[in-house]
Amino acid sequence: MTSILVVCTGNICRSPIAEGLLRDALTARFGAEAPTVSSAGTWGVEGSGATAEAVTAASERGADITGHRARRLATESTADVDLVIAMAGEHRVALTDEHGAGDRAFTLKELVRLLESLPPVSPGAGPDSLADRVSQAAGARRAGFTGNPLDEDVADPLGLPLQSYRAIAWELDEWIARLVDGLFGAADVPAASEG
Repeated sequence: MTSILVVCTGNICRSPIAEGLLRDALTARFGAEAPTVSSAGTWGVEGSGATAEAVTAASERGADITGHRARRLATESTADVDLVIAMAGEHRVALTDEHGAGDRAFTLKELVRLLESLPPVSPGAGPDSLADRVSQAAGARRAGFTGNPLDEDVADPLGLPLQSYRAIAWELDEWIARLVDGLFGAADVPAASEG
């Protein structure tokens, strides 16, 4: 089964929201065949729940992260995953330099831009196409595609008011929708009935 790991710093704000939204988007697309989605932090307290603001902001976008428990990133966390999505450039650097994720690690925004620079995937691509699409994105990066290096990070809302978490959840939801389409092609849209 294919798998995706989402990484931020403490695994209590951004990555739990992204994990919940991505899991829901993939489940809506693929049902039981959806890639598994998990998250971790480069630093943090094992077992901490997501912040109350993160839980609320995710819930308002339809994702339930009430049961989330933080875990700290370990090298073995990245060994068997097909894709590692970092919330910021600093996390991507840690993933590649310290945790062996190599060509499977991208920031969310970087990966979306890379995927959108490639020929689109045929609609209806399945989860088994994930590794190939990640490899294509890595190849585009190695070939010099830089996207927008001044806009790679999803801001950390820790310590900020609920409105900031809502803005981050909205931003993540938008980028994740583009990510899923970039990885697996545009979702089939039912034709409007004539009447």
